[in-house]
Amino acid sequence: MLLRWFEYRQVYHPTRGFDATGAELGRPFENVFFKSGDGVELNAWFFPAKTNSPRAQLGVLVCHGNGGNISHRLDLYSALLETGVAVFAFDYRGYGRSAGRPSEAGTYLDAHAACQWLRQKGFDRIIAFGESLGGGIASELCFGEKISGLVLQSTFTSIPDVGAELFPWLPVRTLSTIRYDTRSRLPQLKLPVLVMHSRADELAAFHHAERNFVAANEPKLFWEITGGHNDAMEDRDHFIAGFEKFLQLIEAPKTTP
Repeated sequence: MLLRWFEYRQVYHPTRGFDATGAELGRPFENVFFKSGDGVELNAWFFPAKTNSPRAQLGVLVCHGNGGNISHRLDLYSALLETGVAVFAFDYRGYGRSAGRPSEAGTYLDAHAACQWLRQKGFDRIIAFGESLGGGIASELCFGEKISGLVLQSTFTSIPDVGAELFPWLPVRTLSTIRYDTRSRLPQLKLPVLVMHSRADELAAFHHAERNFVAANEPKLFWEITGGHNDAMEDRDHFIAGFEKFLQLIEAPKTTP
C-alpha cells in the first residue's frame, strides 16, 4: 500500500486553486463544464480562433502535464492561438474545478470526453497536444478517435521508464501499475506526429524524445526546444515556429504513390 501511495503521489500533482481566470489573454473564451463517460464533471476553457483565420476550424485539444491545472498554462494557449487555431484546454478529474480523483483510466476517459465536446462544437479536424504526462494521454486518445495530428511536448516514453531513471534503487518496472506507455503506441498510429523536447529537460531526459520519434510513423517532425521541463516557452518564437511547421505538414496535400 505504501508503494502504491508513493507511485500515485509521484505521477499526479493536481492543484485545485486557480492562478488565472482565462480572461488574461484578452480574447473571447468559454468556461465549459461537461461530463466524462463515467459521469464525472469536468471543467475546461475554450478559446476560439479569430473569425478571419483560415484555421478557425482546426482545434487543438491540450492534454496538460501532471501538475497544476488549466490556469497555469496561459503562455502555451497564447502561443498556439497565435498560429490561428482554436484551443480547448481541459482539466482531468481531480484537477482544478473538475470533480473526482485522477487515475490512468480516468484521464483517458476525460480526454475522449473532451474530444467529443470539440466534435459537438463542429470541429472535424483536431490536433491532440500532449504536454509531458499529457503525451501519454494524447497518444491513447488517437485510438478510437479521428485525430489529425499528435504533438508530444516534453513527453517520456512511459512512466516505468522515467520512474526507473528517477528512482534507480526501486523495482519500478516490476511494481509499476501506472504506465502511460506512449512509445509502445506510436508504431500503431498512422497520423502526423510532432515531437518537441529540450536537451535541458531535467525530468524526461532527451533520449525519451528520441525513442518516441523513432517509434513514430511518417510523416513526423522533431523540433528541439530550449529550457527545463516546465519551461517550453523559454524561446516562444522558436516554439511557435515548430508548431507552425507541423501545421503546414498536416495541411500539405496528400500524394498518392
